[in-house]
Amino acid sequence: MAQVGIFVGTVYGNALLVAEEAEPILQDAGHDVKIFEDPTLSDWQNYADKVALIVTSTTGQGDFPDSIAPLFHSIKDKLGHQPGVRYGVIALGDSSYDNYCGAGKTFDALLQEHGATRIGEVLTVDATEYPEPEEVTSPWVENWATLF
Repeated sequence: MAQVGIFVGTVYGNALLVAEEAEPILQDAGHDVKIFEDPTLSDWQNYADKVALIVTSTTGQGDFPDSIAPLFHSIKDKLGHQPGVRYGVIALGDSSYDNYCGAGKTFDALLQEHGATRIGEVLTVDATEYPEPEEVTSPWVENWATLF
């Protein structure tokens, strides 16, 4: 059993919906789960030796939603090497934009730079293909929950 923090970046609520769908799946797998809708650096640091799941949509030209942008920038500007962090990423986006799933991919790249350990592959979900993202995310979470 692990403690899992779900760090959400959402604009219209899809990423929060995905997080809320993931919570019982992770709990059923025996994990202790907490969702952070407006995550802070302090929240993140509390999970430095646990497991983090980043669930974020992308806005504009690959930008972060306002709910998670401060966390990303705080990690980038204030934290260095984070080898104890284990994490997964669910990136929501629209493939008709140039920077498809840019926020999730950028978050993953930062954590890789910081020496964190990604659990599984980054899941990218195209809104044009899956208007209800949980069709794709729930099976991914079920599998992801078995990897740690």
